[in-house]
Amino acid sequence: MAKPRWHYILLESQRQALKAVDEWNLSAGSYSDFITHMHRAWHYLLHAEFHRDKIEYHYRDPKSGRRIKVDGEPKAWALEDCVKHRYPQANDPVRLNLELFIKLRNKIEHRYEHGLKIATGGRAQALVVNYEAEIAAQFGPAYSLADCLRFPIFLQAITGVGAQDIRKVVSKLPRRTRDLITKYEADLDQEVLDDLRYDYRIRLVPMVGAKTEADLAIDFVKLDDLSEDERRVMTQSGRTGTVIVRDRQVEVAAKDKLRPMQVVELVQPQVPFHFTIATHTEMWRRLKVRPAAGASDPYQTDARYCVYDEPFRTYVYTPAWVKRILKEVGTVEKRSPS
Repeated sequence: MAKPRWHYILLESQRQALKAVDEWNLSAGSYSDFITHMHRAWHYLLHAEFHRDKIEYHYRDPKSGRRIKVDGEPKAWALEDCVKHRYPQANDPVRLNLELFIKLRNKIEHRYEHGLKIATGGRAQALVVNYEAEIAAQFGPAYSLADCLRFPIFLQAITGVGAQDIRKVVSKLPRRTRDLITKYEADLDQEVLDDLRYDYRIRLVPMVGAKTEADLAIDFVKLDDLSEDERRVMTQSGRTGTVIVRDRQVEVAAKDKLRPMQVVELVQPQVPFHFTIATHTEMWRRLKVRPAAGASDPYQTDARYCVYDEPFRTYVYTPAWVKRILKEVGTVEKRSPS
């Protein structure tokens, strides 16, 4: 059975996105080529959506109503018009992120590419993450690029000297380029500027301690899964641009962790039923937070909520686990656990 036309439009979109990421990750890659390929990737992606949904996406003569043609072919909407149709809300972070790169596409001078790449790195990351979210949501996981991409190895800002060099490169950007970004973002709400769909900034902290076979080199943590104190520290460090470099490992495995009875004591006053150690055990089993006692690999825990304390051969829990329990069973407003 022949594939629909939108399928082939989508394949070209994927090809352009992969070429864009390759350009980004190459040490001698071109930032202008990255932007150009991502521009095309988004353009083809939205055209594929419109074609599938039978949305007219070609320009028409306002007088005759006929399609405008260029070299005999109907003239399709430019990316800017596609974006406005797909994201009609003017303050949508995805739309604003795309519109920034549409403006930047023709403003890059080759000798300043590296500085601009550093200055807009978070926005570029958001551009790619938003693309992946859109293609997977619209066409399903079969079209996801997640299995094709890897987190790059890098040296940026690992040392103090490196960080100073990066600041110097950014400071040499021509004023008109810096002004374009500054003026564009001056009218944006702070809520948009802080939205990961507009500017995807991440914090890299070296992981230390026991490692399991299930661990990946990169572990993504959602702010919503952290305790109030953890979220406050991470958010504040993100705003100030703090980078944490750990030179040596200090044994703090059980710091700020809770024993099972402490979890029970924190949960009990907030629920309308008797919360016991047995209830707690039922919870971690049902939510698969840790393995059963005597498991061959005791480190296979959900680290957001529980870790294995090797010296004492026991499991301890995080403050986030208390919040997860309360979310699952309800507070005093509910009569019984689910």
